[in-house]
Amino acid sequence: MVIRTLRARAKRRRVACAALALLCAGTCVARAGDAAALLNPLFQDHAVLQRDRSNPVWGNAKPGETLTITIAGKTIRARADGSGRWQAFLPALAAGGPYTLSVRADDGSMQSIQDLLVGDVWLCSGQSNMELPVERTLDAAAEIHNASNDRIRMLTVSDVSSATPLERIPASDHWLAATSANVARFSATCYYFARELQKTTPVPMGLIVSSWGGSRIEPWMSAQALRKVGGYDEALDLLDAYVKDPVRASMQWDRQWKAWWLSRPGQTAANAPWNPAHADEQGWQSAPIDRGPWQHWGMPELANFTGMLWYRTTLTLSKQQAAQASALSLGTANEIDQTWINGHWIGTAYGGVARTYALPPGVLHEGDNLIAVNVLNTYRDGGIYGPADQRALRLRDGTSVALGAWQYRVVPASFGAPPRVPWQSTSGLTTLYNGMIAPLGHYGLRGVLWYQGESNTGDAGSYRKLLESLREDLRTRFGANLPFLIAQLSSYGAPPTHPGESGWADVREAQRLVAAEDAHSGLAISVDIGERYDIHPANKQELGRRLARVARHVVYGDAQPPSGPIPTTAQRNGDDVTLTFADITGHLVAYSADAPIGFELCGKQPGSCHYAQAQIQGSHVVLHAKLPADSIVRVRYCWANSPICTLYDDAGLPAGPFELSLTSQPSTR
Repeated sequence: MVIRTLRARAKRRRVACAALALLCAGTCVARAGDAAALLNPLFQDHAVLQRDRSNPVWGNAKPGETLTITIAGKTIRARADGSGRWQAFLPALAAGGPYTLSVRADDGSMQSIQDLLVGDVWLCSGQSNMELPVERTLDAAAEIHNASNDRIRMLTVSDVSSATPLERIPASDHWLAATSANVARFSATCYYFARELQKTTPVPMGLIVSSWGGSRIEPWMSAQALRKVGGYDEALDLLDAYVKDPVRASMQWDRQWKAWWLSRPGQTAANAPWNPAHADEQGWQSAPIDRGPWQHWGMPELANFTGMLWYRTTLTLSKQQAAQASALSLGTANEIDQTWINGHWIGTAYGGVARTYALPPGVLHEGDNLIAVNVLNTYRDGGIYGPADQRALRLRDGTSVALGAWQYRVVPASFGAPPRVPWQSTSGLTTLYNGMIAPLGHYGLRGVLWYQGESNTGDAGSYRKLLESLREDLRTRFGANLPFLIAQLSSYGAPPTHPGESGWADVREAQRLVAAEDAHSGLAISVDIGERYDIHPANKQELGRRLARVARHVVYGDAQPPSGPIPTTAQRNGDDVTLTFADITGHLVAYSADAPIGFELCGKQPGSCHYAQAQIQGSHVVLHAKLPADSIVRVRYCWANSPICTLYDDAGLPAGPFELSLTSQPSTR
């Protein structure tokens, strides 16, 4: 099963459909291979190969056929296996080009790719901040106008979600040079990183961008990696069942989702929102869908609400209408919907796109039919909306029945997050690995840039283990000790007025720890270059500079510190706590004040933190708070969704957020 979305030239649209084939309405497209091509579509005109190593190259031919491959005056041979797949290893080449790579088969067929460069190749992956294009960054017009660098080339992998691993990227995906005609749609983080890195590493840069906005980390991991993490076996088993029998697996999913809902406080089968026998009006209100997303309804309690709402309406049909084949159109439903008619689950999809679900026979009946939709929204513009004529039951005879007035009911936040269908594109399991990483094969890479985490801030406790497993997963595919560079989550939202808990801070801490534990990993601090009102900060130039600095240290052996001051120890000294920092360029400095802010001293329990007074003393920061010294067991810095961080060094690099446990030493006073 494959769900794919191609980026349009003018505007990239997110199209997500129910993966179940009978529930799709024309947006599910299967990918066909190119039988005439000998080379896998990754290898095409203007591609970049990794320098100084023997790169694998592969493709398809007739079973048993011998292939002759030539590049840079050198020739190698390969033989296709019984399925027609062949692979060979090219001779190691130094940075340079352009080259021509040719493949000839025994039957005389031949394929050549032109203008091939050899340099450093980077995989850039993650969610929307990784895919954010140059045209949305600072000074975009000038950046686009001045772009002219044939030695930076980017391959942007189209959004493809699959329940099983795929072998090929879409034929429409092309390697493009960094020109003013192309660069506007380039991943800004990836492009600015390569541009900065070339200042000290003047070789061609090949950038493979495989990212999808709103994606969690789990879809980017293989099934083997997720099973190793633990806790995903049941969902992965359901995914396996879906591959074999989508209808049966969907029925199983329906039971699982309903079981989760019925385990919430006060919920029973009798009062379930999808139950057509449940006519209780308690808690239900009129839903003014014509006003757009629920945040626009003019209701104070929904103005900034993200979470879950139930929607319901009744559709009255004649016997003749109910007997026809039909499809339910809901209009836009953002972000994830679960849709039932008369208690029968009919589909789910992701993203702010229109839903149309084909209905299985027997779902509708003469008289009143209950439509119930649960919508989960995590980032603005939530719920069902769009023109009224988009919401209707489409009948086979060409007529339609408009959906009438809707009601809604807010789901308490205490109910927690619902289960996620494992074959869903951006919040499922393995779906993006299968569709957007597996097709890259074992392409030669210099390293990976990873910019993701916003979608996991709601349940950040497992993020460290997942991130470690993702790194090992990529190394299994692309090579041991593959450099893994992490772009830290930037700040977003209102600054804190008092200490508190933060899923965003938890993800940043996981990123810090994962980078610190591995010599081939690094972290680019970006908490200080976020934007309070935009989850997609526009200053990707500075992020690119910082990622390049990390790469110089981790990948190329530059001795300069990779990313600003880092804490090494936190020691209790009487009533004070002394933090020691390393990787300082010059001196520690505080911006806009005599002393830095944002430090907290904490007890063991959540909610026990207090802001601390701080004073820089050389490479140390001494903290003091008005609470008993023996109650302090840990120290935090810049611990919030959108903290204000003012501790830097003379290189203008910030100390990033952290949490450290305290060690004790006798007072010297």
